[in-house]
Amino acid sequence: MKLSVLDLCPVISGHAPAKSFEFALNLAQAVEEFGFERYWLAEHHDSLGIVSSSPEVLISYIAANTKSIRVGSGGIMLPNHSSYHIAEVFRTLEALYPNRIDLGLGRAPGSGSRAMQALRPDHHEQAQRFPEEIDKIFMYFEDKLPLKAAPVIETKPEVWILGSSDFGAKLASAKGLPYSFAQHFSGRNALDVMKLYKTSFVPSPHLEKPKLMMGCHIVCAETQEEADLLALSSDVSMAYFIQRGESMPLMSPQEALEVGLTNEDRFYIRESFPKFVGTPETVRQKLEPFLRYADELVITSMIHDQKSRINSYRLISEVLK
Repeated sequence: MKLSVLDLCPVISGHAPAKSFEFALNLAQAVEEFGFERYWLAEHHDSLGIVSSSPEVLISYIAANTKSIRVGSGGIMLPNHSSYHIAEVFRTLEALYPNRIDLGLGRAPGSGSRAMQALRPDHHEQAQRFPEEIDKIFMYFEDKLPLKAAPVIETKPEVWILGSSDFGAKLASAKGLPYSFAQHFSGRNALDVMKLYKTSFVPSPHLEKPKLMMGCHIVCAETQEEADLLALSSDVSMAYFIQRGESMPLMSPQEALEVGLTNEDRFYIRESFPKFVGTPETVRQKLEPFLRYADELVITSMIHDQKSRINSYRLISEVLK
């Protein structure tokens, strides 16, 4: 089983926001040593709790300071941008770090309505053209248009479709592209969507057989008690987001304990935004139904303490790789 990382670059309570970039590089270097396949960075805007507003900049930072791990976007929210500009940006990254760059594409805004309007007032119309804009990206990469995406190079980034519904699965399977399904955003129908992609896949010049990644949230520790405590930080952050529509710096477990959550709150959060929490063996058992379909896991671990966060990925790699 291939393992990868999805990093939202959370702001950590007690640290300046810029510290999150240092933590990201520290984690990328660690998981490269653990044998992880790729390191993806998300696109989110207008947030006090997440600083991954410019994934293309962070991709270059991570790739420049690692050796072999693939680095990419999980994802670029294409309706926010010109497809021509994205083609040039990712061609530039591919030229700088050949055969190491991934371009994951999504159609959500990665923000609330305020940022969506600031980024692209016609976002809704652009989202409707998402399938056609993906085709344009490939045409730029393959130099099939009079307008050239510089630099013109021999290789191209690996392009993925991202999604949390059957729309992305149908689109990726019809276009013969790799698909990354966000199970941590849409846990209830995960198996159905993953099966749909695999059974509907049409081979293409880009890909001969289906290539499916599942995005998941995992908090792993040596004991169940420690894992539950570490997971409380992201539970409280998500409760705050659900109730107020705003993000906040990731609390320490001790701070989260002081805030507290009712059992009803925690159940609702875990149902809406599922995560796998426990010891390595417990996590492996919970993942088992999904591993029948997924070729790769791209894992986010929203853990306050950096050493515990790295340890979570280490434990996962030891039980799954």
